[in-house]
Amino acid sequence: MNEHVSAVLDYFEQINAIPRCSKNEEQVGLWLQQWAATKQLAVKKDATGNLLVKVPPTAGYEQAPVIVIQGHMDMVCEKSPESTHDFSKDPIQNIIDGDWLRADNTTLGADNGIAIALAMAVAGDEKIAHPPLELLFTVDEETGLNGAKELEAGFIEGRILLNVDSETEGVFTVGCAGGRHTHISRNLELTNLAQESQLFNLNVSGLHGGHSGIDIIKQRASANKILVRTLQRLTAEYDLQLVSINGGTAHNAIARDADAVFACAAGNSAALTAMVSETERTVLTDYATIENNLAINLSAAEYAAQIKTALSVAETRAVINLLLSLPHGVMGLSTAFTGLVETSNNLATVELIGDTLQILTSQRSLTRSRLDEISTTIVATATLAGATTRCNSEYPPWTPNMQSALLEVCKNVYSQVFDQEAIVKLVHTGLECAIIGDKYKGMDMISFGPDLRDPHSPNEGLYIPSLEKIWRFMVALLESYAK
Repeated sequence: MNEHVSAVLDYFEQINAIPRCSKNEEQVGLWLQQWAATKQLAVKKDATGNLLVKVPPTAGYEQAPVIVIQGHMDMVCEKSPESTHDFSKDPIQNIIDGDWLRADNTTLGADNGIAIALAMAVAGDEKIAHPPLELLFTVDEETGLNGAKELEAGFIEGRILLNVDSETEGVFTVGCAGGRHTHISRNLELTNLAQESQLFNLNVSGLHGGHSGIDIIKQRASANKILVRTLQRLTAEYDLQLVSINGGTAHNAIARDADAVFACAAGNSAALTAMVSETERTVLTDYATIENNLAINLSAAEYAAQIKTALSVAETRAVINLLLSLPHGVMGLSTAFTGLVETSNNLATVELIGDTLQILTSQRSLTRSRLDEISTTIVATATLAGATTRCNSEYPPWTPNMQSALLEVCKNVYSQVFDQEAIVKLVHTGLECAIIGDKYKGMDMISFGPDLRDPHSPNEGLYIPSLEKIWRFMVALLESYAK
């Protein structure tokens, strides 16, 4: 590992020592302002918490255009079921595992803390020649690109933007999907448990999960879908009363775990267990090459004596039918870009709160019309089930500019440094470029980054050799603006 990569990882470790789940970026923002002060760099903060650090040009670059290096401060906070990590106070543990950097049963936060660390390392190295820089660190990206949405007019001076939030080295991203959240709510009627009922806990676990944009094409299972599929199998033979249901953690993460508590007439334990085991075997066969660790377990529910009410048999079936009807996964592939998802939906979270079923779905599409189409389908499905809906957190697609001057410079620099051509592509996820480009007309933008695996899951990892390549590319790109 060379000294530059070590410097980047040192900054990243300091970032990971500070809690920074979405909407909790204040501490990391203060730390960045303190860092800027020690470097005697001008910094400003807007009302939302976005930061802009201004870095003067090195000698010979005074007339070069201002370059914006951009990343977001927040991270998706996911952990494995056995982890005791408290994201509100515990530091993320950086663990070097061969050529990979990972965390201890939590998300690593390289999405997008590594962008901040790279920007800081560039600004802090006096040997690097560069134009005037603006380091733009946004907040609350992961819950809907909200920091970028609140950027004020005139906050940024530069019109060339390097977004360091892509996840495959050697790939330049020049466009992305737009997105929208659809919230579904259905009021339910609670009733007394049937006499001599036995309560059970049904749990789905061990799934890969992952990013609902990047990983949706991998056809990974949704724990929410597997749970409701199992419940439907049971209700086909027995009258169940649903007590609780809970699955998924975030709009942009494929659900890895889900569980439900239900009541059934006493004496059916053995038969229910056999049916769950049969369903598990079937699902494992369906996902044989994808979800090797998937498990569906049925057990006696804890605190059963304290549970007095549940949904009726009819209401239970209504909930199951709604969840079965909602789409999940790839809805269509792009006709213009081979192997690229055009439209998708993530059945993100499901929760029974008191007498109300709450469902969060997340739609993505490369086109506004297909985004509207999938959202309308979900609203119609919910309406037929007697539920209400509301949509929010919308952001537009980023339409690619294949004649971009920045793209041409990046391609030439990459070819010169590595003697190979970079790949140019679009991604099926939301990037802040879509918002920033919409707010600041004429912004020339590109997105790139080191290799990340399984972002938004506890399996997240950063491939360290790719970080060195990104460093070399960024340095060469900045130096090229003197010519």
